[in-house]
Amino acid sequence: MQQYIKYLLVLCYTCGIQFGYTQSRNILQFSGLITSVGSELPVAYVTVKNTSFNNQTFISNNDGYFSFVAHSGDTIQFSSVGYEPLTYIIPTVSDDKFTAHIQMRSLVIELPAVTPFPWASYEDYLADFMGMKEGYDPVASARSNLSPDAMAALARIVPRNADEIQNFNSIQRHINMSNKNINQRYANPLLNPFGWAQLINQIQRGDYSRQKLKY
Repeated sequence: MQQYIKYLLVLCYTCGIQFGYTQSRNILQFSGLITSVGSELPVAYVTVKNTSFNNQTFISNNDGYFSFVAHSGDTIQFSSVGYEPLTYIIPTVSDDKFTAHIQMRSLVIELPAVTPFPWASYEDYLADFMGMKEGYDPVASARSNLSPDAMAALARIVPRNADEIQNFNSIQRHINMSNKNINQRYANPLLNPFGWAQLINQIQRGDYSRQKLKY
C-alpha cells in the first residue's frame, strides 16, 4: 500500500512541475511573413512545424504569411522545397502576440553534366551506322515526304483533326448563307408540272394575247 502511495505522490509531483512549466510559458499568437533572402519575395506554402508542442504543423499561404497559437520559447522549424531549413525560437515577450520576419535562403544545386546519346550502347550505334544506306540525303528524303503524292496518300489514310473538321463546317455554313437565295437543289423549272399548268391557264385566259400587249 505504501508503494502505491509513493507512486501516486511522484505522479502528482511530476504533473505539478509540468503544469507550473506550462503556466510559466506565455501563450501568444505567433504570426509572420516568410521571404527570400536578397530578393524580399514571399516564399509560398512553407511547412511550419512547432517541435516544442507535439510537432504541430502549419502551412503558410501564397503570400508567405502564417499565424497560429504558440508559447514563448517554442522552437519553430521552417522548411520548403528549394530553400535551406530554418529554425526559429520564439522570444519571451509580455504581449499576447508576436510578429516575426522570417528570411529563408534559396538553395543553388549544381547537377553534374549529362551527355545524352540516342543509342543505349556503342554496339547499337555501330549496328545502325553500318546499316545506313549509301548516299542518304536527308533533304531529298524530306522533299519526297512532302511531295503532293505523299501528302495525298497521307490525306487518304490519316483522319482529320478537330481543327480541320471545324474549318470545313464553317466554310460550308458560309457557302449556304451566301447562296440562300439561289436554287441550291439545282431543280430544272422546265420539269415542273405546276409551272406548265400555270402557263397553260395563262394562255387559255389570253394573258399573252396581242390585244393586251398593245400600249
